[in-house]
Amino acid sequence: MLLIVVSGCGFTPLPTLPPSPTPEPIPKPSESAPASYVLPTERGEYVPPKLHVGHRPSGIGQVNIESIGIFEFNADQIETVRPDIFQPNYLSLFDVVLHIADRGDISLEYHFDEKMNTHKIDSINGESGWWYYAHYSGGWRERNVFRMDMYPYKNNTTFHLSREDETRLKAVYNSFTEELTRLELNNDSVVIPEVTIRSPEFSETFNDVVVTAHNVRKDVLQPGVITGLDILLSLLEQDELSKLKLTWYERIAIAEPVDSYWTEQINEVEAYGTCGFVYETGPLVFEGFMGSHIHIPSDIRVIVSPEYALWFWICL
Repeated sequence: MLLIVVSGCGFTPLPTLPPSPTPEPIPKPSESAPASYVLPTERGEYVPPKLHVGHRPSGIGQVNIESIGIFEFNADQIETVRPDIFQPNYLSLFDVVLHIADRGDISLEYHFDEKMNTHKIDSINGESGWWYYAHYSGGWRERNVFRMDMYPYKNNTTFHLSREDETRLKAVYNSFTEELTRLELNNDSVVIPEVTIRSPEFSETFNDVVVTAHNVRKDVLQPGVITGLDILLSLLEQDELSKLKLTWYERIAIAEPVDSYWTEQINEVEAYGTCGFVYETGPLVFEGFMGSHIHIPSDIRVIVSPEYALWFWICL
């Protein structure tokens, strides 16, 4: 699960979204018990000893572009424009948009902005100011401040593009630029100013956390790509944490595929029943600019140089 915090001054809030359940439900075992791994292992390793492989994106999906139409696509036919991020046969939401444009269904103008490390949509059918909403199977619509070309596409993803308030869109892009500035100041090392973990038994904040890649999801992501999960694994490797327990879920209730690790224990605090850890990471949350708490599993949530990360305990 995921959590995040953001800072700054007020911006024009997004349009009101329909009510949705929060927070994300705690995973529950299905017929066969999911595989769990306690880290570090007895051999002193900081990654699960078994490589789990998620389902490759395939078959027919849809993207809804507001006021333009709903477009189907075949995920098997799409190649990523971010081979620096994704392994072959995996793709992002932006790759979907580019695919339907290449097919001639829409007129798309875009460019790669090196100062933001992302592809930016300039216009669709002559109209500017586009942003997106997305969620995986079993999820719900949620605000996000996350690069579209780093959002991994899974089967059964809900994907919607719409016109965004210019003030908010500018704030989103500014947060991306600030990440690259922070990365440059740290000599291209990911250093997170503040990482906080809150649980029923302890609460601790770590400052200036250096995060390195552990390549837990090398089925989906290229070696060296840093994820949200790497934040915890780096703290563990630096002896700031004593123990992590990760559990691999292929599905959770009606959500399928899930194909990710959930963090079910930090130090001696372990999830039980409907209680457990959720997380967020990104720019600090401030009034009218929420979007760091999105339900991309931490093991496939690519990070660039976030301002903060937060894991906290919830009971449904």
